[in-house]
Amino acid sequence: MIDWLRRDSRDDPAVEIGDRKLPIVVRRLARARQLTMRLAPDGSEVRISIPRWTQTSEAIEFAQSRRDWIARQLAQVPPPRVVASDCLLPVRGADVRLRHSPDLPRKPKLLDGTLEIGGPENSVRDRVRRWLEAEARQLVASDVARYCEAAEREIAKSTLTRAKRRWGSCAPDGTIRINWRLVMAPDEVRRSVVAHEVAHLVHFDHSPQFHALLGRLFEGDIDEANDWLKREGRGLYAWFG
Repeated sequence: MIDWLRRDSRDDPAVEIGDRKLPIVVRRLARARQLTMRLAPDGSEVRISIPRWTQTSEAIEFAQSRRDWIARQLAQVPPPRVVASDCLLPVRGADVRLRHSPDLPRKPKLLDGTLEIGGPENSVRDRVRRWLEAEARQLVASDVARYCEAAEREIAKSTLTRAKRRWGSCAPDGTIRINWRLVMAPDEVRRSVVAHEVAHLVHFDHSPQFHALLGRLFEGDIDEANDWLKREGRGLYAWFG
């Protein structure tokens, strides 16, 4: 697993887009053959991958030269969504109406397309997020067990992540990490990510053998699932920051 790193310094590189100053985060990849740039899903930073022989200054100059492109990408980032009574919250690909009343039980309960929650209004957002994370934890554990069995592997340890870049990862020790926000996506999208990471337990690369195994493990259309994430994934970051 490769993490994005940023130095704690006021001199860190950044690019100004309108009235915003976005940090530029650069990483070197052994297999990279060219410079690639993308905007973080939540629009918080510009991320550039470079080959090991490329100078960091080249990446920074490239970002500065592509401010118009960054601005267009930034404009596509959905605005933050408010988690409050009567809002429509995505849960497993379906819109669920949130209903808050102080008289209801504090613990959220999903019933007939409505998520009911009581208790103080100022803690609704955090309690709904914790409920979603608990749902995600159960679903991911079940998905991992299912695909590990299909791959004829022992059930791997799974955990949730709040990563701002990756939907999933498979660590060298076999631990599978899945972004909790996928509980808001359709089931087949979440499962495609889990199947992808389970396939890495067998092939720790993206070789033809890996893709062949993934095709056998995942029961849906992997291209459609990937397309959904590319098209709708940013929207998941509009909820809960």
